[in-house]
Amino acid sequence: MSTVVQPAALEFRNAVEADVPALVELVESAYRGDASRAGWTTEADFLEGQRTDPEGVRAVIRTPDSVLLVVERAGELVACCQLEHRGDHAYFGMFAVRPGLQGAGLGKEVLAEAERRARETWGIREMRMTVVHVREELIAYYERRGYRRTGELSPFPYGDERFGVPLRDDLAFELLVKAL
Repeated sequence: MSTVVQPAALEFRNAVEADVPALVELVESAYRGDASRAGWTTEADFLEGQRTDPEGVRAVIRTPDSVLLVVERAGELVACCQLEHRGDHAYFGMFAVRPGLQGAGLGKEVLAEAERRARETWGIREMRMTVVHVREELIAYYERRGYRRTGELSPFPYGDERFGVPLRDDLAFELLVKAL
């Protein structure tokens, strides 16, 4: 008789300053460079350079009405996401799942918990996010979870290397929205 071992439960907590180096490493590993190619969320084909830096992560932690959720399993950092209260909605960003763990439902669990917290903490009824518009597979992932494309585009911050070095000249962010 074989025994199925269930993975440890996910633990969610608010990030603190001491988490900054590990969070930067997690976000970078999920989106940039060769390490990101182990998962499916890589942006390495159209962006080089950094995705975030310690100052950017600290800014999210310190922003009023904002939280950077740390997601751990058995004491190991496995994911993170940003939630920010913006009037009548919450913004969802800085979402990262360790590349080797992507594709197994972890991101779906984190997203559901983020939506629940935004609803219960701030009483909001809408979540918004922006996604690089050429990320069709990622946009489809969010659509399967109830987000809808708005067609509303905002420019990519060309020339600001804090957001990466574009490998193409047609990048923009598309607003995705979900009623909670």
